[in-house]
Amino acid sequence: MISQWQLRAAFAARLSDMYGREVPAYTTLVDVSREVNEDVLRAQGADAERLGSIGRVTAERHGAIRVGTPAELAQVARVFGALGMRPVGFYDLREAAASAVPVVSTAFRPVDREELARNPFRVFTSMLTPADPRFFDADLRARLETFLAGRELFPPELLALADRAEAERELPEDDAERFLQLAVTAFELSTEPIDRAWYETLERVSAVAADIGGVRSTHINHLTPRVLDIDELYRRMTERGIEMIDTIQGPPRWKGPDLLLRQTSFRALAEPRALRTPDGQVTSGALRVRFGEVEARGIAVTREGRALYDRLLTLLDQQAADRAELARTLWTEHVPGTERELAARELAYFTYHVVPDRPQDGSRPPQALDDLLAQGWVRAEPIVYEDFLPRSAAGIFQSNLSDAGSRDNEQQGAAYDSDWLSGAIGREVLDPFALYERQQSESLARVAAELDVRLTTRKGAA
Repeated sequence: MISQWQLRAAFAARLSDMYGREVPAYTTLVDVSREVNEDVLRAQGADAERLGSIGRVTAERHGAIRVGTPAELAQVARVFGALGMRPVGFYDLREAAASAVPVVSTAFRPVDREELARNPFRVFTSMLTPADPRFFDADLRARLETFLAGRELFPPELLALADRAEAERELPEDDAERFLQLAVTAFELSTEPIDRAWYETLERVSAVAADIGGVRSTHINHLTPRVLDIDELYRRMTERGIEMIDTIQGPPRWKGPDLLLRQTSFRALAEPRALRTPDGQVTSGALRVRFGEVEARGIAVTREGRALYDRLLTLLDQQAADRAELARTLWTEHVPGTERELAARELAYFTYHVVPDRPQDGSRPPQALDDLLAQGWVRAEPIVYEDFLPRSAAGIFQSNLSDAGSRDNEQQGAAYDSDWLSGAIGREVLDPFALYERQQSESLARVAAELDVRLTTRKGAA
C-alpha cells in the first residue's frame, strides 16, 4: 500500500520532471538552487539547516495552478486531499495588485509537523472571479461562465481514486500508479488549439483571466524550488543569461533572522501554442503565461509580527527613496535582530524543548519561559513559515505581465472571503496563524509536563 505522504512525494517529483520537460529554464533554476544550497551548507554547517534539513529543502517545491469556478476548485481540493493536503489561508490578489489580477487564492499543503517534515509540497491555487464587475461586465461574465461550465479539468476516474485515497489514507500500488498518471496529466500544458479571438477578449481584461478562462484545461504555472540564499541565486541566474524580474519580493536582505518568505522568478517565456482563428484555421503562435519562481523561507511570525511587517510596508510605500536600502533601514530599526528577542516579544513562532543536559544541581526550574530560556533549561526552535504573502504573490504575477489589463474602480468589487471559500469547496479553509499557534502551544505543554512546572509566558499561563 502507498500512503498519502508517499503519494504526495511521488506526485511532486513527477510534476517536477514534467515541468522541466515543458519549461527547460526551470531545470536550470533547480540546478542553480541546488548549487547555492550546497555552497551555503558548506559555509554555514549546521546553521544552514536551522529552518529544515538540507534533504527537505532540496526536495521542497510549491506549485501554482489556476482554475475558473468554485466547482473546479472543489475538485482540486479532492485531488490534493488524496495527498494529505488541506486548504490553508485566503489570499485576495485583486486587492494586493495594482494591475488587473482578478483572482482569489488558497494554498493546499500538509498541516502536521511530521507530514511537513516528510514532504512539504504545497500548491498555491487561484480561482477566477467572474462576478467582480470591476473586471467583467454582465455580457462578458455570462460568456465566461458558460465557457467554464462546459469544460472538464479532471476526469471522473481521477476524482474517484482521489476520494478513495483521502478516505483510506492510502492506495494499493496499481491504483496509486494510475492516480499519479492521471493527476500529472491533468496539469500538463494542453496541445488543443486555443480560440484566439476569445483568448484575446479576456486578455484585454487580464492576462491572468485569459490564462484561466481562455483555454479548456488547466496547467502548472510555476513550480518553485526553495533556496537558502535567494540573493546569490538571483545573481547566478542572471550570470547565466536568464532574465529575472526586477526585484526580490518580500522582506529585505538583512543581518537578522530570516522571516516569512522571499520570492523572485525568471520572466515568463514565450511558449509555442496552437491558435484557432475565427475562420477555423489553426496557426502557430506564442503565449507568455508561465514563469520560474524560486523562494527562500524564514520563520513564521505571529499576528503581532505580521502587523509589524505590514506597518513597515506601509512606511516603505510612503517614501520615494531607494526601496531596497530603505527597507533594510526600516527592518534594522524596528525588527528584533535575534531569535531570542523575537521569541521574547512574541513576534514569531517557535517550538520549545527541554534541554537534555539542563542544570543538574537539584534546583527547581523557574516557571517563566523567559527564565527557562535564559538559564538553559529550554531551547527554542523556529517554526518555518509554510504559507504565502498576497502582496508578494501579486508582485510576482505583475512582474510577469506584459500590460496592466483593465479595471473599473468605479464599480463595487464582489465580496469573497475565507468563509465564502470554505462553503464553496465544502471544506474548511484553515487559518495559518492558528496552525502555528497550536504547534507552539503543544510544545509548551510538553515542556510544562516534563519539567513539572506551571509555565508562564508574557501572555500568562501557557
